Amino acid sequence: MSHASVIAAPAERRLPAPADIGLWVFIGMATSLFTLFVAAYVMRMEGSDWSAIGMPWQLWLGTACLAGGSLSMQRAAVTARRAQTGARGLLVGGGCALAFVAVQLWGWQELQARMVAATGNPAASFFYLLTAVHALHVLGGLAAWGYTVRRLQVRRDPGGDAMRISLCARYWHFLLAAWLLVFSTLSGLTPSVVRFICGIPAGA
Repeated sequence: MSHASVIAAPAERRLPAPADIGLWVFIGMATSLFTLFVAAYVMRMEGSDWSAIGMPWQLWLGTACLAGGSLSMQRAAVTARRAQTGARGLLVGGGCALAFVAVQLWGWQELQARMVAATGNPAASFFYLLTAVHALHVLGGLAAWGYTVRRLQVRRDPGGDAMRISLCARYWHFLLAAWLLVFSTLSGLTPSVVRFICGIPAGA
């Protein structure tokens, strides 16, 4: 191997992989989607048929699950970059995401028990819509997570494993950020808060 090729190799390794670019593009598109949903939520709040609903306490537990999963995935990514498997953190991170989906279903059941349906009240409709869209993104991440776990079981590839675990960690961070946006919107935004933020006088 020539001296020139030895020098060029590190620069080549620094180039982003197609999967890396693709994930950033997807995150950008998904962020735009959630932003549009939140904007629609804010605009719809001014309707006369809007009636705020109480948030089920399970949402707090789900938030803790996603935060734990994000932290575990980050630890897995750091471990994998040190030429170790990072399998434990990867499994814990995936388990936390699965727990989040289960807790979401539990929260929906809680609302159903209170007779809060997805129709008849736009506040309830938006609740089910936003939480369902986010849950679908979590399930999509779990599909990629399952593929990564399978690859670790079938064949060890330190470089490829580290990249895949790092991508999973990044997506888990996105899931947490998107959920915090959704949760804060559902639990904290009220018509009076929106008017205050927009500088609209009360009663206008």
